[in-house]
Amino acid sequence: MLSFLVLAVMSMTFETEPRDTVLVRIHDVVPDLLTDVRYATSDNFTKRILYTSDTLYARRAMAEQLLVAQRDARSRGLQLKVYDAYRPLSIQRLMWSIIPDERYVADPAKGSRHNRGCALDLTLCDSNGVELEMGTGYDEFTERAAATYLDLPERILANRRLLEQIMNAAGFDVLPSEWWHFDLRGWENFAILNE
Repeated sequence: MLSFLVLAVMSMTFETEPRDTVLVRIHDVVPDLLTDVRYATSDNFTKRILYTSDTLYARRAMAEQLLVAQRDARSRGLQLKVYDAYRPLSIQRLMWSIIPDERYVADPAKGSRHNRGCALDLTLCDSNGVELEMGTGYDEFTERAAATYLDLPERILANRRLLEQIMNAAGFDVLPSEWWHFDLRGWENFAILNE
């Protein structure tokens, strides 16, 4: 009986461990994904090029759930467009130096979900790749960008609800202060990276 209990406990511990420890290229898992990696350009809130490449990376578990979300969006005649995924801790420090406000930028002393490879910044597009209206642009750090902000036209609220519904069904939760930011459930099981 004791050996059975030990095996059961070991099994439970194993199931809570992350099943992957390396980053994968998101396009290797979701080949038809649209991207607009703003941090590989100066078209972002820092007005600087932060990434040397526009290739997006994530934990395999997250990329696989993003594939689920993309298939859901495609079944509705829509598609996802990703702005950001894994973010090195060094870039997090730079962002924090510009906007030290935890509603919008995670404190690098704690690390962010992006630093763990478990967060996405994204939007919904139509079948032609045209972004649906969401009420604010990406990285607009205002009250209007909050996922819970309701003083918007119904069509925009419907677009936000649809994005959240698609992402929730695939295992992601929205960050309350940013309609575009989604965290993979279980992100806390993954270590902070700085690759």
